[in-house]
Amino acid sequence: MNKENTRFWNEDRKEKLKKHGLTPTEAYILASIVEKESNFEPERPAIAGVYINRLKQGMKLQADPTVVFATGLFDLRRVLYSHLETDSPYNTYRYGGLPPGPICMPSISSLEAVINAEDHNYLFFCAKPDNSGQHAFAATLAEHNKNAAAFSRWLNENKIR
Repeated sequence: MNKENTRFWNEDRKEKLKKHGLTPTEAYILASIVEKESNFEPERPAIAGVYINRLKQGMKLQADPTVVFATGLFDLRRVLYSHLETDSPYNTYRYGGLPPGPICMPSISSLEAVINAEDHNYLFFCAKPDNSGQHAFAATLAEHNKNAAAFSRWLNENKIR
């Protein structure tokens, strides 16, 4: 395993990570969050870009999968405000920066998404209200709130609690 890990983290990948201000360990942590955020692989570099933008700006990641991990409620279908109060260093709504470790074993796809994160100005994303598993990205909080309201309405209409 160590041999494969060393082979994976070649100089090219390490150099790309440096541009994002991340170490390989931090990349694993972030990739685990990206992994849990989306099953739609083409979107993962955009999601990684959002989190990297947030880290660079000193914003909290506010990643729902970290809340699920922190609560231990792994069958949770909807993160509620009450869940956001969970006191855990893994709860990125309460604590800034990356959590202390990965929340799952990330796939190579998610690791590559972090290494090759998209360069954009998005700070937010929210699931689209169409059950596609894809996300709507936003650069402003106002835009994000509009997307989040649409998704919340869809959850309510479909009685997802």
